[in-house]
Amino acid sequence: MFESLSRRLQASIDRLRGRGRITEADLKEVLRDLRRALLEADVNYQVAKAFVKRVEEKALGRRVLESLTPAEQILAVVHEEMVELLGGRAVEPRLLAEGNLWFLIGLQGTGKTTAAAKLAHLYRKKGRRPLLVAADTQRPAAQDQLEILAEKVGVPVLRVERGEPPASVKRRLDARLAEEFRDLVIVDTAGRLQVDEALMDELAALAEALSPTEKILVVDAMMGQEALAVAEAFDRRVGVTGLMLTKLDGDARGGAALSARHVTGKPIYFAGTSEKIDGLEVFHPDRLAGRILGMGDLATLAEKVREAELKAPEKAPGKFDLNDLLEQMRQIQKMGSFGELLKMIPGLARALPANLEVDERGLKRIEAIILSMTPEERRNPRVLNASRRRRIARGSGTTVQEINRLIKTFEETKALMKRLGKRGGRRSLMGGFGGRPW
Repeated sequence: MFESLSRRLQASIDRLRGRGRITEADLKEVLRDLRRALLEADVNYQVAKAFVKRVEEKALGRRVLESLTPAEQILAVVHEEMVELLGGRAVEPRLLAEGNLWFLIGLQGTGKTTAAAKLAHLYRKKGRRPLLVAADTQRPAAQDQLEILAEKVGVPVLRVERGEPPASVKRRLDARLAEEFRDLVIVDTAGRLQVDEALMDELAALAEALSPTEKILVVDAMMGQEALAVAEAFDRRVGVTGLMLTKLDGDARGGAALSARHVTGKPIYFAGTSEKIDGLEVFHPDRLAGRILGMGDLATLAEKVREAELKAPEKAPGKFDLNDLLEQMRQIQKMGSFGELLKMIPGLARALPANLEVDERGLKRIEAIILSMTPEERRNPRVLNASRRRRIARGSGTTVQEINRLIKTFEETKALMKRLGKRGGRRSLMGGFGGRPW
């Protein structure tokens, strides 16, 4: 998401690079491009208008026209304003020592059930003891889905019976919490196909009975401007304390996600970044703004490295073999999409071609090739004659040409690592495979 907006904003600012000074006409042209890019990305009109006006006021206030680095100055202003537009700083839901009860609410299809399991996983890693409440009795198999996800996470589930009165849910929940200590209860409520008054009344009654400490509205980032009207409707009827944006890894324009904080006045707590159970992050406005503007996101990259517990290779550069390559590949895959990781490196997003696509399946094909080799072949690829390569191609579902390309790249990278090792440098073997067209 945001690829189109990101390219447009970066291109607009990059046109000023290399100029000594700019005129007021140059600035106005950049501002027009900014406004157009935001509107085409489905950002709310009033939000886009106010955003560009604030950028203009700050740019003039900082005397950007007289600056020797106008592009960098405008980039800094745009970044500041985008961070402010997204909420200014990271905000998480209130967490008490115990007695935390969070409602997840929203339309059907926004990903609430998966989001509930992701939240439980996230806070379980932080030392909390979550309990999931399957209160979605409207969607077929919603409760079964939550129980399957909860089992993966290692969190218990309390099922709400169809038609069960809110007072009964409250009694059974209290009894469950009396039996076992749980300091965070996450309630997956029934989704609505539209803002239906009768269903809203049911939701409001359940909220009144359970007294949630947080009411988190789950918003599909691919919904467009409709999501903002939905947010306002839920806030009027039930009350919303914060937002969770799902499907930020989708291919929609993303303008509603940028508008959500400004239009609703509610902080964005979390962002769903993938379909995996660990694909949920605390929302950091400064990091997302940096990614959109091609400034990178080293903070998130460092967190992913720590979470994946990446280990530096211990062998001498000349001793690396395909077993080591396989291990490094698996470590990197723990961090998520390779393409997204590249964009987190400052400056690299602007240097990469706009239409660059990293084929994630290529890493799986490399893995299949290596796993189809014998231990001897992995340790010493030079024994791979033509017949062995044909056997590996059949076993891995690839071609001999792909095997040849892998071995050639591996040998070239190994030689480079050996030279770097003599100079005291250490590099990951994967460095040589990032740009290969697998």
